Amino acid sequence: MKNFIFISPNFPTNYYKFCRHLKNNGFNVLGIGDCPYDNLSYELKISLNEYYKVDTLENYDEVYRAVAFFAFKYGKIDFIESNNEYWLENDARLRTDFNVRTGFTVKDIKKIKYKSQMKKYYKKAGVKVARYYLIGTLRGCIKFISQVGYPVIVKPDNGVGANDTYKISNEEELKAFLAAKPQNYIMEEFVDAEVNSYDAIIDSHGNPIFETGNVTPNSIMDIVNNNDNSIYYMVNEPFPDVREVGRRTVKAFGVKSRFVHFEFFRLLRDQYMGKKGEVVALEVNMRPCGGFSPDMMNYANSTDVYKIWADMIAYDKTDIVPGERWYCAYAGRRDGKNFAYSEQDIIDKYKNNLKTVGRIPYALSPAMGNTMYLATFKTEEEMDEFYEEVLLESAPAIFNNSKTH
Repeated sequence: MKNFIFISPNFPTNYYKFCRHLKNNGFNVLGIGDCPYDNLSYELKISLNEYYKVDTLENYDEVYRAVAFFAFKYGKIDFIESNNEYWLENDARLRTDFNVRTGFTVKDIKKIKYKSQMKKYYKKAGVKVARYYLIGTLRGCIKFISQVGYPVIVKPDNGVGANDTYKISNEEELKAFLAAKPQNYIMEEFVDAEVNSYDAIIDSHGNPIFETGNVTPNSIMDIVNNNDNSIYYMVNEPFPDVREVGRRTVKAFGVKSRFVHFEFFRLLRDQYMGKKGEVVALEVNMRPCGGFSPDMMNYANSTDVYKIWADMIAYDKTDIVPGERWYCAYAGRRDGKNFAYSEQDIIDKYKNNLKTVGRIPYALSPAMGNTMYLATFKTEEEMDEFYEEVLLESAPAIFNNSKTH
């Protein structure tokens, strides 16, 4: 029997489904986390063969000892995975230290975590990338900006999501940023675009066994920094151009046996990077799209991506075929706003469309809002009406869903 160590299996809460299907596929599923066992959900408890609690997952020595304990008790460890962006570096370090060959190791970290390093692999895939400058001096920043113009985007070269990402529009803002922020930031030219993603489950030969994608019409950076509402939607079939560049990117990065979420810009106007509608690089994420996106993939494709992923791990293939296709819409309301329609109004009108209504965990709320509404629709027009009513504020309305499709 093979041994799979799942790091932080309790977060996000839906990740117990990965564990459940692994166990059903015959694995010993061994969890390591800092949540007390009694606080784990019943669904997760029955999906694990054993759970090892550490005081904090930030303490590598503690986690190392937990893995060593499982290796002593169960034998060779075949997989170590969290499917979580925050722990990817620790996952790679553990694989390296325990000679686990089924995933990225320490030597791979720069290309999958550092935005500046990602660019060379996007270029290898034949995908255009934004011009950039690894922030050093004020003089260097001004020289770069003289080439690309204001505004520019600054963000950690190794960062998670849109955290600590800002738009700088003039020299005064630039000086204030440099005075307040540490090193290891990257500056990029501003790209006027919406985000289209390529989401896929890749087998051990680097081939997709499941593909889908999502669209984020508004900026996650603005949502986080401006405390805005959040929207994105899962398309009912990947856009052909996104599928093509996604597959090329998989090969360029040497991805094997992973669930991936690759982000691309679709240009909203002609600009330095290309023509309106062209797909260009943003960043790669070597894990599933965050939060409740795996459930949205299921709703959009009438499938079970948790089982497809577990089948890939166990058998390197799956016999699951997607069913009826839908658009799956996510609307995240922000607390403190005065909405025109109450939650009950939305539930009453969209009771045949809604899949989930609920509160967002605190750790995810900056990018996703505080209350989520997941719903499926057959047409974009129906989905747009849903967005307008869920996010309409009493005065004035703020929704603006710009699309290119």
